[in-house]
Amino acid sequence: MELKMFDSKSLWVGSERLFSSPFLNPTPAARFKSSPQFSCAGISPKATYLSTSNKANSVAEEKFAVETFPIHINETNGANSSLFLREMRELDSFDDEYGGVIINPERLPSNPKVFGSKLRSSLSHWKAKGKKGVWLKLPLEKSDLVPVAVQEGFYYHHAERGYVMLTYWIPEGPCMLPANASHQVGVGGFVINDKNEVLVVQEKHYAPALAGLWKIPTGFILESEEIFTGAVREVKEETGIDTEFVEVIAFRHAHNVAFEKSDLFFICMLRPLSTQILVDDLEIQTAKWMPLVEFLKQPLLQEDCMFKKVFDICIARLGKRYCGLSFHRLVSKFDGRLSSLYYNVVEDKKFNCKGS
Repeated sequence: MELKMFDSKSLWVGSERLFSSPFLNPTPAARFKSSPQFSCAGISPKATYLSTSNKANSVAEEKFAVETFPIHINETNGANSSLFLREMRELDSFDDEYGGVIINPERLPSNPKVFGSKLRSSLSHWKAKGKKGVWLKLPLEKSDLVPVAVQEGFYYHHAERGYVMLTYWIPEGPCMLPANASHQVGVGGFVINDKNEVLVVQEKHYAPALAGLWKIPTGFILESEEIFTGAVREVKEETGIDTEFVEVIAFRHAHNVAFEKSDLFFICMLRPLSTQILVDDLEIQTAKWMPLVEFLKQPLLQEDCMFKKVFDICIARLGKRYCGLSFHRLVSKFDGRLSSLYYNVVEDKKFNCKGS
């Protein structure tokens, strides 16, 4: 019997249409008819359902994915037919630049059994092709596929609000896929005006040991956000004060801070562009301009060697005895991307910074 591809929408055998595309998404109009006598190169598909309900289509998709095998018919179209049917029983994917595979999250089957069958078939194909790492991103609405992937040997890599990422390492030996992000990044804004007053806040939520502490505005960097823009944004959100970035004064590196991740905290000097404070009621209890001397005399700052050292550095910067890191936008030929490089530039032997 001759297998023909008339167009990209339908697969026909003789006068009976077996499947309507897109390849993995049968529409309610698609019908699978019983054909006990159908035989093609020793293959006898057993998917025989007349119902057009969603449930029946799901079962038909499952049976078709599990029990259809490569068909080689005639010399003229056998290769195309085999490729077409392989695509129907394997997951849609594309290669990454490191010899691995990325499974297309937009075209995942909804039925866990169909997904499991196609995943096993795909893994066999990728192993035969010598592929390495496999990346599987499962959206929140496809979370019922997670146990199936784990059962097939996938491991958790990371998760966000809308998805979980899993990975599979094919070659023998240790997995060479990059690990999940190891750090969170925070910023603090040291803002001082021409009256020698520091912009400080008291947070609504704090550890008991920090009760009564006036501190500089702080927060976390957002995804794809620069350090300098993050510091400006956090100060604006918490106090309503507009600022411009001057320098990174120092940064702290700590470990096992949250969820066993490390923490990078950048202290940035900012120049105020406004004076009127507007407190963020969600996070901040109160905010004010506080004389620098009064700020530094706080017992909690004096008793903590980390805090004390940070603000000693800030004072040295104000006295032009220390040079922080200013940002410079550069493009590298290695990746062609615009990046921010932070470094200091000393103008003369008196050690005055360019940004001063």
